[in-house]
Amino acid sequence: MPAGIAAGLAAGALWGLVFVLPRLVPAYSSIEVTLGRYGAYAAVSALALAWTWRRARPHLRPQVLVAALLLGWLGNSLYYLMVVFAVRWAGTALTGLIIGTIPLWLLLIGRPPGLRLARLAPGALCTATGLALMHWSASRIHAGPMFGWGIACATGALVAWSSYAVLNARWMKRHTALPNDVWTNLLGLATLLGLLPLFALAQPGAALPAERDAQWALYVGISLAMGLGASWLATWLWNLASQRLPTSLAGQLIVSETLFALAYGFAYEQRWPSALEWAAAVLFAAGIVWAIRHHRQPDDRILPCNDATSSPC
Repeated sequence: MPAGIAAGLAAGALWGLVFVLPRLVPAYSSIEVTLGRYGAYAAVSALALAWTWRRARPHLRPQVLVAALLLGWLGNSLYYLMVVFAVRWAGTALTGLIIGTIPLWLLLIGRPPGLRLARLAPGALCTATGLALMHWSASRIHAGPMFGWGIACATGALVAWSSYAVLNARWMKRHTALPNDVWTNLLGLATLLGLLPLFALAQPGAALPAERDAQWALYVGISLAMGLGASWLATWLWNLASQRLPTSLAGQLIVSETLFALAYGFAYEQRWPSALEWAAAVLFAAGIVWAIRHHRQPDDRILPCNDATSSPC
């Protein structure tokens, strides 16, 4: 379990970068940044798959390819496309609040048999309170004509990623012979197919051509950093965590993404967090620690190995 926890936290640290790195290239739109990130992810996945082709080839069965296409589309392409529209129509704060409830849903959906809900409640309460405090100052939103559609898109993104987390964890536990790196590469290639609709929506940002040209090299570098680190490596680490941890514990570790994003944001803005932000961070951390502690209890070790949501035996 310690290796799974470390992998989950490392994935959160890498995912947190995607909330800061795009701020370094304001001349490029959010859709362009999305295409750059997942385009680089797919390119890295293709190269890695070619490098390990002999080892990967026996695993490229139709069932595996279909699962990769579905999960890559669900957890990357559809999820991020819905987030882009939700932010545009409902605002960043409300979208972040809705998406931030993913750990709570995973905790409730994926708790192992025999693990009482009362044991998870304090950690869930800490996480929920931290989320509420983090968004407290931005709770008032001016609804526009597309506000309802924005809420629908944010909810769709919540459902998409929650479904991905549960289905991916069950798939990894049932197919332990499938190498983690091969599965990660297949997800990256499948994501590229899901990105095709975004090409029709991609438009240059409002910045002047000279400003875009000046940031071109940085845009390419950031795309590669997000594609290799925040997508490929983070996905590999998350798959490792999914193999070794109960889904409910892995769901709590997703909160670390927000903690790292906050830390990166404060470093970028060169300021210390406010008292409200400190309180939110402490509550987030308390929820994670509580989940780890209560998944190390003896009753977790007697769960059946053939249960999709149980701890690895």
